[in-house]
Order: sequence, then structure tokens, then C-alpha cells
Amino acid sequence: MTTVYLSHEACLEHQIPAGHPERPDRLRAIENVLKHERFDKLQRQSAPMGTLEAIALVHPERHVDRLRHALPEEGLVALDGDTSVSPGTWDAAVLSVGAATKAIDLISSGDADNCFCGMRPPGHHATTDQMMGFCFFNNAAIAAKYARTHHEFERVAIFDFDVHHGNGTQEIFWSDPDVLYCSTHNWPFYPGTGALDETGADGLNNIVNAPLSVGSQGFHFRDAVENRVLPAIEAFSPDLLILSAGFDAHHLDPLGEMQLTADDFSWVTGKLLDQAGKSCDYRLVSLLEGGYDLEGLSESVSAHVDRLLHG
Repeated sequence: MTTVYLSHEACLEHQIPAGHPERPDRLRAIENVLKHERFDKLQRQSAPMGTLEAIALVHPERHVDRLRHALPEEGLVALDGDTSVSPGTWDAAVLSVGAATKAIDLISSGDADNCFCGMRPPGHHATTDQMMGFCFFNNAAIAAKYARTHHEFERVAIFDFDVHHGNGTQEIFWSDPDVLYCSTHNWPFYPGTGALDETGADGLNNIVNAPLSVGSQGFHFRDAVENRVLPAIEAFSPDLLILSAGFDAHHLDPLGEMQLTADDFSWVTGKLLDQAGKSCDYRLVSLLEGGYDLEGLSESVSAHVDRLLHG
């Protein structure tokens, strides 16, 4: 496999309040673990700036302007109880979009079999017109729309295994028959969406939620993937698979309240690679979402990227 790792040091400049879990050290932990010799064949690229054109595929101009106007010259400004902006937030958020669209370009051109974007801030809680849950632009949704408008991809499947439901991604694609959104997540839990009966508009069944209870272990997660997520992806037969790769279901995570291990993330990555091989010539893009314990995040990303790289 040719695996490309996209990152950018400017994502460290998105500052957050003291004690906030979505901190710059998350990316430092990832960079450190990916220095191991088993990742010597990992191709590393610096993420480019995203474009306003790409952002506009999902978010209206007023959403973009709202973020621009909130940026302080110094210090922090809180948008809500969870989400703050600093002088470095704009570049980090737009670079995260740029990483997602660059990954699509690399997959489309055949220069990569798969990509992992180790960027922050995350994106899956950002709705069409609302920033929330640490998120400003919905990177996975932008990647899916970009793949369809700028490349040959017609049908895109998104699988979100973050411990929190990706309410933003679900809302964006609720009425879109050409995008499948699947999610495993702790439920009921923040943000309160993701029930089993949320299946898309007018019986489209393009939304597949597999809610898991507090304290769920690896075998619960694996059962949900085997019996709900993978059959849905196979039936949908996508041209491209996008992952909202959140690692906050790890048992060490302070927010997740679930009991997954790095082995579970290695297993699910392998299953998804197998499915991508069946459905879409192995074309897969993975975008970092959550994961807030540095040890748990390091272990999980290492397992995930190792499987992307070595199959």
C-alpha cells in the first residue's frame, strides 16, 4: 500500500482554554509515534491551504464570515461552552480542509492508495451553518462533496467511528442518496443524535446508525461493524470510502466512556481496507476526529496507520 500522511505544524497554533481536551499536544503525540521505524515507508506531505470554493461546497458564506469575524487579535473568544477561537484558528481550520481535499486528489490520481490526515481542529460536529463540539468546518463532508464535484467519484461512503455521533455529517447528507453515512457511537451521549431510527429523509436509508451503550467493549463494537456497518457499505457499493477516525472510544479516553483498545482500531481498519478493496479499488481517506488521552491516541493512531500502510 502507498499511504500518505498529511499534516501541518500550523495546526498547533489553534489555541484552546487551559484544560481543554482538544489540545495541540494531540498532534505532537501523533507525530512522535509516527517516527517509529515501522513507519519509514509512510509518505509524508505538508497539507496545503484549503480553498473557499471547497468550503462553499458545504458551508454558506455567512458561516465562513461568522468564523472570520470571531477571530481575536490575541487571546481566546468562546463561541460556546466547548468551542473557542484564537488568532491561529483560521489557518488551522482551513488547512484541515486542505488536507482533506488534497487526500482526495492523491487518491484520484493514483499517487496514494490511502491517506491519513493528522490535523486539528476536527470537523464532524460542524453542521451546514453551525460551529460546535470543537469543530468549525466539516472536513469529511467537504471531502465527500469535493470528490464528487472535482473528480470521478459518484457514490461516497463515510464511516464515523468517533465515540461522539457526527451530527453535522448526518445533517449535511440527510437527503443525499449518493452519500452513505454510517456511525458507531456512544448513545445517548453528546450531541444527542444518532438513534437507530435516524435513517435519512423519505426512507432513503442512507444514514446507518449503530448506537452503543456506555461501557461498551471491543466485542460490542466489532459486532456493530460486522452486522450493521459493513453490510450497509457493501450494499451501497461506493466509489470511495472516507473515515471520520475518532479514537475517543479508547478505554483511557477521558470523554468516551467506552472500552475499546488499539487492537480494536487495528481490526476495524483492516475490515475497512478489505471492504474498500471489494467496493472501490482500496480508495480510502482517513481524517482525524477525536481522541483526547495522549497515550490512548498514540496507541490507536499507530495501530490505524500501521494497518493502512501494511494492510
